[in-house]
Amino acid sequence: MNSKLTETEKQKKAEALAGELFRLARDSVFMHLRFLDVAVSGLIPKPDKRVGKAAMDGRTIFYNPVFILKEYEKEEHYVVRLLLHMLFHCIFFHTFQYGKMEGECWDLAADIAVESAILDMELAFADLKRDEEAGERLIALKERTGSLTAEKIYRYFRKNLPSEEEIKELKRLFMLDDHMYWREQEELFITQEQWKKISERMKADLKSFSKNKTGSEGLEKNLEEATKDRYDYGDILKRFTVMGEDIQINQDEFDYIYYTYGLSAYGNMPLIEPLEYNEVQKVKDFIIALDTSASCRGPVVRAFLKKTYSILKSTENFFRKINVHIIQCDNQVQSDTKITNEEEFDYFIANGKLTGFGSTDFRPVFEYVDELLLQGEFESLKGLIYFTDGYGIYPERMPEYDVIFAFLEDDERKPQVPPWAIQVVLDRDEMEEADGGKRE
Repeated sequence: MNSKLTETEKQKKAEALAGELFRLARDSVFMHLRFLDVAVSGLIPKPDKRVGKAAMDGRTIFYNPVFILKEYEKEEHYVVRLLLHMLFHCIFFHTFQYGKMEGECWDLAADIAVESAILDMELAFADLKRDEEAGERLIALKERTGSLTAEKIYRYFRKNLPSEEEIKELKRLFMLDDHMYWREQEELFITQEQWKKISERMKADLKSFSKNKTGSEGLEKNLEEATKDRYDYGDILKRFTVMGEDIQINQDEFDYIYYTYGLSAYGNMPLIEPLEYNEVQKVKDFIIALDTSASCRGPVVRAFLKKTYSILKSTENFFRKINVHIIQCDNQVQSDTKITNEEEFDYFIANGKLTGFGSTDFRPVFEYVDELLLQGEFESLKGLIYFTDGYGIYPERMPEYDVIFAFLEDDERKPQVPPWAIQVVLDRDEMEEADGGKRE
């Protein structure tokens, strides 16, 4: 009985000591990183000996008290680092992406991204012995991925899967927590919208915090990725649908009672015939303009066409008869390919040649479309999608149809898009995946 009581007392003492370590860790974050105050207040530590080390569900940090005390004995800053690690997972929305990704690759990419952001900040109160070695690995990885956001690292790993030995080594250097609760996304206590508000506030506060300082680039990059507006390209294409008649039975306006009564009472004479035409939302007239300047090269342009076309086909948004113009332009219109059916679109995707590769001027395309409209080329032109890097001369006058400028990357240095146009940023890696993973 005394032995059992002693074990219970030991457990309570371990819980009390580990709880105090988490309290001190939160105080350290409050004191050194004031812009994280709201975010760190959103997480509540809770002892749970069933957890191997520590795991977080979006609000509660479940931790094994004995594990925490052992790690603290080895590294005095371990608990602060663990708290920041799990906090950044939430701020960067890693928990909310879990269901869309391949598990092991996303786990590893997310851990590397948060550790990279923490190391960039050079926090003496949260350093670990392995940091120097981890930093060397991050330098090599960044050369291959461009930036160390979880999304970039994940896509790199999907194309270049590390060996089992490499995965083991990367986990040793970058893994601190267990992601066991990420799988239950609907159980997360703080919603994605709430974390987004926290991330937006952090992004604003970080500007004043990092003024005249270096070392917050990784955090800023990950915050930009987490808080940027995300567009469903399929929804964007709905702007180009028009009302039209498609030959099919309109089930909503067909009354079977009158129809069958007529057949039974008068032989083969139904009282009402099914309506042959039904009003449906489908694409008929629209324009795809391709910037074929030197910066928009073949594979990504072809990938953009493939993605656009696959969305249209999958949603069955084509009329049987279509009128799509694919216009290629650098500083002048180089070609105009008219597509009237799916077979012609398939042929262009497979065999179409890209021409141009000079400087960029958007105005010739709009002038050319104006001429087509005057000639009566379009029955009901809803809009134009312009795929470009954004470095060109925009027209001053607003056209009478909707315009979307689709960019490959979000570059703040590019000229300002006119207020009458919609801009959407596409992902280069997603574009390359649409083209079979090709990279120039």
